Amino acid sequence: MNYFTLLWLSVMAFSCCPQRTLTNPSPEQGITGFIREVKGNRMPSPGAVLPEPKGIKTTLYIFEETNLSQVDRKENEPLYRNIRARLVKTVESDESGRFTVSLPPGRYSLFTKVNEMYFANRFDEKNNIHPVVVEKDKLTEADFLVDIDAVY
Repeated sequence: MNYFTLLWLSVMAFSCCPQRTLTNPSPEQGITGFIREVKGNRMPSPGAVLPEPKGIKTTLYIFEETNLSQVDRKENEPLYRNIRARLVKTVESDESGRFTVSLPPGRYSLFTKVNEMYFANRFDEKNNIHPVVVEKDKLTEADFLVDIDAVY
């Protein structure tokens, strides 16, 4: 059997197989966004141009909406040893920091980890930590900034 016959038989065999998609389609309900990091001096100065936040590959931890009263905090820092809320899901961001995760409608809090401790530094007026609301059939945009090593 020559090379061309073998190639033709291979093409014919695979053309009979149903097409399969190797990547999952994007969810139509949940959270999408970027996890970015800034470090160093972020103080505005005349003539100084601050670098843009850099996307990072990391894990995003999605908890039921979590209040400041439900965490063990490291002094007044945005670092938490223990979170007394249910962990709903985790998702990995890609090299650019992009993430997308499917979730049922509800209220959630977002965290990542810094030095083995949970980190989040956004709060609402009720002291809920990095709150995000997912609505039915909607993809909520929620960016996350890791700035624990930045000075403002």
